Amino acid sequence: MRIELTVNGERQEADVWAGESLLFALRERLGLPGSKNACEQGECGSCSVLLDGRLVCSCLVLAAQADGHEVVTVEGLAGDGELHPVQDAFVRAGAVQCGFCTPGLVVAAADLLQRSPQPSDDEIREALSGNLCRCTGYQKILDAVSLAASGADA
Repeated sequence: MRIELTVNGERQEADVWAGESLLFALRERLGLPGSKNACEQGECGSCSVLLDGRLVCSCLVLAAQADGHEVVTVEGLAGDGELHPVQDAFVRAGAVQCGFCTPGLVVAAADLLQRSPQPSDDEIREALSGNLCRCTGYQKILDAVSLAASGADA
């Protein structure tokens, strides 16, 4: 089946199998490898994207369900050649280890800051609770989100 959707502000079309995930379509059909395929069960958050402004695990959404909708991936957060403030804060705070979980964490953090520009530590922890990182103890990730919220330089 053919789907049409807006991805990172650009109209896209793809031929997909009816049972294909949005994650597979983004990575394999549309050439956007930022969202990662880790658990395929919605448990790790590595595939997080914004679907019509709502944070979702793209491995749990059928590509067909995104037909006619808007998707923002980690690639779509940056603009005009500049990193998104969350992406920049992750770099400055040293919150990137292997990088596999980073796209999902960045999208989840950007979603949080859109909804709550000055979140508490508990709000940050809650917003990121659906994302697993196998490399760190999370402190640098939490620091990065706080840094992005503050708008300060590291």
